[in-house]
Amino acid sequence: MKAKKILISGASIAGPTLAFWLNRYGFETTIVERAESLRLGGQNVDIKGAAQKIAQWMGIEEEIRAADTGELGVLFVDENNVTKAALPKGESNLGTSELEILRGDLVKILYEHTKENVEYLFGNQIIALDEHQDGVKVTFQNGEIRDFDLVICADGIRSRTRSLIFGDEPFVKPVGLYVSYFTIPRASSDSRWARWYNATDARVIFMRPDNEGTTRASFSFMSEPMGYEKLSQEEQKALLHEKFVDAGWEAQRVLAALDNNAEVYFDAISQVYAPRWSKGRCAMTGDAAFCPSPLTGMGVSLSVVGAYILAGELSRHADYPEAFEAYDRAFRPYVTKIQKLPPGVPRLAHPKTKLGIFFLNTILNLISSKFVIKIGQLFSDKNKSSTDDTIELVEYWK
Repeated sequence: MKAKKILISGASIAGPTLAFWLNRYGFETTIVERAESLRLGGQNVDIKGAAQKIAQWMGIEEEIRAADTGELGVLFVDENNVTKAALPKGESNLGTSELEILRGDLVKILYEHTKENVEYLFGNQIIALDEHQDGVKVTFQNGEIRDFDLVICADGIRSRTRSLIFGDEPFVKPVGLYVSYFTIPRASSDSRWARWYNATDARVIFMRPDNEGTTRASFSFMSEPMGYEKLSQEEQKALLHEKFVDAGWEAQRVLAALDNNAEVYFDAISQVYAPRWSKGRCAMTGDAAFCPSPLTGMGVSLSVVGAYILAGELSRHADYPEAFEAYDRAFRPYVTKIQKLPPGVPRLAHPKTKLGIFFLNTILNLISSKFVIKIGQLFSDKNKSSTDDTIELVEYWK
């Protein structure tokens, strides 16, 4: 008997995308989100490859395009703000993609397209799951107990719901990089170009324009896992001051803006590896299941594609175990391919010495030359079937 009543944990990107398609196939869906409202913070994300095709099928591609950040590309600058290399939008596989949108804007678009047909429970979360013969008894933080046919975990990399289902079975693997994102006031030095600055000792300051009159800033630095992500926000801010006080360029401006900022994201960049994505009547998708890390540039796209395939397989299999198995079989090879970081990443983009920074900028300048871009595009056109953002999608609704 096909499950019809499904609870989804997480109202970011994977969850609402999953709910959109499940609703189209006739399922009754509920999304629980522990935040009091939509989480609208975050940096630029891009929608590409198969995810862009899914956005077209959802009827949201033009809304995403209209919410474009306006970023023209990425400039790699030195301590004097002199451009050492430039990667214009759409002219290489690096830098700015065709569909660049603030994460919060994408969350709003997905919410608007699901709110009429999906039950949203904000300010709540799952604290216990009890699977029985006919479904899953779910206990919520507010004390309410409800029954569902299936429960899908579609939240973040450090998902509490995932722990309830799978315990410590999924492995969160740090890649040796810490990053902090936040929004700062726009300055006269900012433009429609993003700016990337390398400081010695494997440190980077990255600033990107948005469509809200502000600038999205980030600090990143290489480090062995030190548990910094567990520090209080004040301790994390102090750490960033310690790490970047002598970085040069516009470090002091960004640090000053950091001090009075209440919405600062800080984490160890990691990947999630899970030997299975389902257990009984529970399953997972999105970052909780297979976070590839921002270093791949495919995190959001992978969440969209995974949610689409999971919903599709649930729609065409009468029994949920068969649907979960088909989802894993169809999607895991693609995830495995995306999660393979190129050799040297992230260290290549975070050189320790001035000589290393010089070599990085020289290589980027070569990559950005018109001749190399044309050769790269020609090679890419001949090998489209092998590109990392390609997967054959089944049109489940037909």
